[in-house]
Amino acid sequence: MDRLTRRRSLAAIAAVATGTFASRVLAEAFPSRPLHIVVPFPPSGTTDYVTRLVAAELVAAFGQPVIIDNKPGAGTVVGVDAVAKAAPDGYTLVTVANSFAANETLVKKLPYDGHKDLRPVALMGKSDHVLATFPGSGFTTLAELAAFARKNPGKLSFASFGNGTSAHLSGEMLRLQLGLDMVHVPYKGQAPALTDLLGGQVSMMFGNWPEFRPQIQAGKLVAIGMATLRRTAYAPGVPTLAEQGAPIESNSWNGLLAPAATPPDIVAGLNAEVVKALRAPVIVAAFEKGELTSLASTPAQFAAFLGEEETRYAKVVREAHIRLDA
Repeated sequence: MDRLTRRRSLAAIAAVATGTFASRVLAEAFPSRPLHIVVPFPPSGTTDYVTRLVAAELVAAFGQPVIIDNKPGAGTVVGVDAVAKAAPDGYTLVTVANSFAANETLVKKLPYDGHKDLRPVALMGKSDHVLATFPGSGFTTLAELAAFARKNPGKLSFASFGNGTSAHLSGEMLRLQLGLDMVHVPYKGQAPALTDLLGGQVSMMFGNWPEFRPQIQAGKLVAIGMATLRRTAYAPGVPTLAEQGAPIESNSWNGLLAPAATPPDIVAGLNAEVVKALRAPVIVAAFEKGELTSLASTPAQFAAFLGEEETRYAKVVREAHIRLDA
């Protein structure tokens, strides 16, 4: 049984075990108190931003406060584990990103089972990545960067938001595709990594375009290439890495999970309100301004997406021979 089939089967079993009558009773009274959303990253960056945008709409829809709890640590494992062990009543959710899918293969022993302990609620948004360096590096193209790395093995470093994050795995993709010897430097979030990149303490980084764009436009960072297969409408003048010989597609996505035994009716209700929130004019405008992409989905579509992401990252983790302890 593949991961996607297993995830769907577990969701179906949980739905039957909960009981239709009980879930309907819970759903009718839900929510009667504040909701908590754990963000396993520091209070900055795209994931935190999107979560807070959606949370504001949920407050208006439910008439209850939505408390954001930033709980970074261990490549998001700390925050995810807290929700995996929370009461399955719909009041505690976690915003996950690429690292959730990568950790299934990357982390030697997770304190939770990503398939049995959590269930998808809804995808939210996506931010494309750009590979950038600081002006003093002397690099303006991928060819220049690769040539230096080959002549000076181990001298270049790439920063990330943390072990197992999209920025980490993207750097590994680049290293594998071009056969480069580079050093990974993990940080606790994008903000501190970006600070060190601006200061030249690290050589390069895959980062979210919305946060990197102002620095690139101000000349404080140099865009080596977009991690998209085709040039984007919001950065038409920035070549893709694919154009330069490294077809890497990298981004930061985010979505909500709930404890696995959360009643299906509550999950469906939460999903409906998240999808509605993503269509709200204020969020549509914020996404357009921030050059983010909406990923509104059903729980089943999110489950399928997670299966695809797990497979994609598992290949990188194995080829790069990366393994971490939780």
